[in-house]
Amino acid sequence: MFRYTALRFGLIVACFGVIWGLVRLHLLPAGLGDSNYLWVALLALIVSAPLSWVLLRGAREEAAAKVSARVDRTRLNFAESVGQEDEADDAARAAAASTSAAASAPASVQESEPHTA
Repeated sequence: MFRYTALRFGLIVACFGVIWGLVRLHLLPAGLGDSNYLWVALLALIVSAPLSWVLLRGAREEAAAKVSARVDRTRLNFAESVGQEDEADDAARAAAASTSAAASAPASVQESEPHTA
């Protein structure tokens, strides 16, 4: 992923340099007033987008495969942790039910016996 990002950034910088040179040679318009660098930067972004689509296809596909593998691992880990959490929750409920059943059994026996005075 870092490789693709670095290549993409390098392509933008290269486009900026080429477009800046073309503006300095008066082959492209210089923009309005002091907006020269903004004009060059926006034009570099626009030009670099289709270039990166074509030139960086391999790096983009590698990055996408890495991201996809990472997402799959995360989903598996999440499903596994949910399963462990459910098992722990079921065990805690079973322990609580057995303790409450054991605690309530003698009380129900005492309530059912008639009181003699």
